[in-house]
Amino acid sequence: MNGKTASLDQFRTLRTDSWWLQPLLVFVGLGGFVIYATWAALQDAHYFVAPYLSPFYSPCISANCVHKTIPLIGSWWNLSPAFLVLWVPGGFRATCYYYRKAYYRSFFASPPACAVRDAAGSYSGETRFPFLLQNFHRYFFYLSLVILAFLWWDFILAFRFPDGFGIGVGTVVLGANVFLLSLFSLSCNSCRHICGGYLNSFHSAPGKYKAWSFISRLNEKHMEYAWVSLIWVALADLYVRLLSMGVIPDVRIF
Repeated sequence: MNGKTASLDQFRTLRTDSWWLQPLLVFVGLGGFVIYATWAALQDAHYFVAPYLSPFYSPCISANCVHKTIPLIGSWWNLSPAFLVLWVPGGFRATCYYYRKAYYRSFFASPPACAVRDAAGSYSGETRFPFLLQNFHRYFFYLSLVILAFLWWDFILAFRFPDGFGIGVGTVVLGANVFLLSLFSLSCNSCRHICGGYLNSFHSAPGKYKAWSFISRLNEKHMEYAWVSLIWVALADLYVRLLSMGVIPDVRIF
C-alpha cells in the first residue's frame, strides 16, 4: 500500500485479529472502481443507446456527444465528454468524510487500522496540497446536486423509447442508480449541516429540525450508501455499454 512494498511486520501491533483485511478490501474496491471509471471515460464510446445514457457521461455538455445534448462546450473539445462532468462526483466522493477515512487507511496506511502503527514517519493532517482541497467538500456537494438533477431527468427520459412510452430493464437500472446516488448525497454530513446543523436551537425552527432529523437517520447508513451507490453506478454504465455494443439485449417490461 502507499506505492511501496510493505510487510505486516512494519505495522507491529498487539492485535491478533485480521485487522489488515478491511483496508485490503477497501483498497481493491476503490482501486477497481477508479480503474474502471477511468477506462470507461477514456473510451468516449458506447455510452448511449436510446433511451439510456450512462451516468458517467451525464450531463453530456459538449458538442461531440453522440446524442442530443446541451452544447455548453463547443466543437473545440475533442476529448471524452465524461471528463467534463466526472470531476464533480469524483471530487464529492474524494472529499467525503467516510471516503477520506477509507482511503487514508487503505492507500496511505495512515493508520491502516485502529491500534496499528502509522506507516508515515510524520503527520501533517490536511494542511498541505492536495489535502487542502478536502475543505471544498460542501461545494462539491452543491455541484453534485446539479449532476443528480440531470440523472433524475435521464431516468425520466428512460421511459421514452423510439416507439413510445415503455419500461425496460435499463429503466429500472437507471432508476435504482439515481435513487442510490440520492441516498448517498442526502446522507452526507454537509447536507445534514445545511438542514440545521448550524443552529444553536431548534425551538424556533421546527421545519429545519424535522429535516435535520430525517437526514441524521440517513447519515447513520452513509457508509453503506457510499459503497452500494459506488458499485451500482459502475454497473449502470456497464449495462448501457453492453447494450450499445450489442452484447446483451434490453428486455422490455412494458
